[in-house]
Amino acid sequence: MKQKPVKSKVVGKLLEQYKIEISKKDNCVICENDIKYLMINNKLSFFYYKDSLVPTLRYLLEHEVLPKITVDMGAVKFVVNGADIMRPGIVEIEDEINENDFIVIIDVNNKKPLAVGIALFNSNDMRISKGGRVIKNIHYVGDEIWNESR
Repeated sequence: MKQKPVKSKVVGKLLEQYKIEISKKDNCVICENDIKYLMINNKLSFFYYKDSLVPTLRYLLEHEVLPKITVDMGAVKFVVNGADIMRPGIVEIEDEINENDFIVIIDVNNKKPLAVGIALFNSNDMRISKGGRVIKNIHYVGDEIWNESR
């Protein structure tokens, strides 16, 4: 795996959208194999999706930086196998979600992150939708990114 140190000031600018502060003491490294990652203090914290930095599920276990969509327990097995999120499985939608925003999918019972996805609609359009795919799943428990971040 190729590794390249990155100045914390540069990483701070990259993460401004998430309102995350990086100090000078934080050790930041970009790693690349099949997927490009950002490690902060030796923890795989973000991955690149196209040209955007996206928080990993392990990072989201400790930091709430993405809007949430809550799914029922019947949807969990599909979500953690990489399926896109369908409207009937959603029980709660946070406000202020815009189309193409990165969002975290959590389950209704445990409130733990299951997946990271891209909103295909805004909050209001998701609410009025009766069916169909509303979130594209890009990272889920058990995938390559999850396994790399152990």
